[in-house]
Amino acid sequence: MSRFFKSSIGRKVAMALSAFFLMIFLLQHFAINILSVFSAELFNEVSHFMGTNWLIQFVMQPVLIFAIIYHFIMGFVLELKNKKAQGVPYYKNNGAANSTWMSRNMIYSGLVILAFLVLHFADFWVHEINVKYINIAPTDPGRYYHELTEKFVPIWRVVFYSVAFVLLGLHLAHGFTSAFQSIGSTAGRKRALQKLGKAYSIIIPLGFIIIALYHHFNHH
Repeated sequence: MSRFFKSSIGRKVAMALSAFFLMIFLLQHFAINILSVFSAELFNEVSHFMGTNWLIQFVMQPVLIFAIIYHFIMGFVLELKNKKAQGVPYYKNNGAANSTWMSRNMIYSGLVILAFLVLHFADFWVHEINVKYINIAPTDPGRYYHELTEKFVPIWRVVFYSVAFVLLGLHLAHGFTSAFQSIGSTAGRKRALQKLGKAYSIIIPLGFIIIALYHHFNHH
């Protein structure tokens, strides 16, 4: 088994599995955040449950962090191996003849998304760790909505988030189908998966952008 995951095919399968996990997390994250547009109380209630549930905090959260780190590191490793295997400078490769711009530049969109994740973790995850485990403060089940909306007051953060989510959408447009292809699950349903991937890569990033814009323009 370990030999399989060290092989080229094994790395791609592991990359695909981490991608599936992150796409499920992204969907769940969006489902919670969109509640903030409709009900502050419901958003606070669900966020408090997620933030205090031991299974999520001590099992799912470490797995998520590992998946993010693994996905990005392996993405860069596979990209470098692909370029090395070509044996010629990347700009001389006529990749445009049979691939999209995004499929040839996943590493660059990945870098911007990684920068976004660093900011996002600094904004929310580091704050949570500080409140819960370092400078321990009394738990306020109603604090989450206020903390979320405060982050979207500066226009630069809203712009950066929006650009990052546009690139995330482009990244997903290629990566969604590619992940299924890596595990050999596209036979007979590639077109359906492409349509599903297109819908996912548009709706989820656009939804996050709408959330950021809504709270920026409706901040009290």
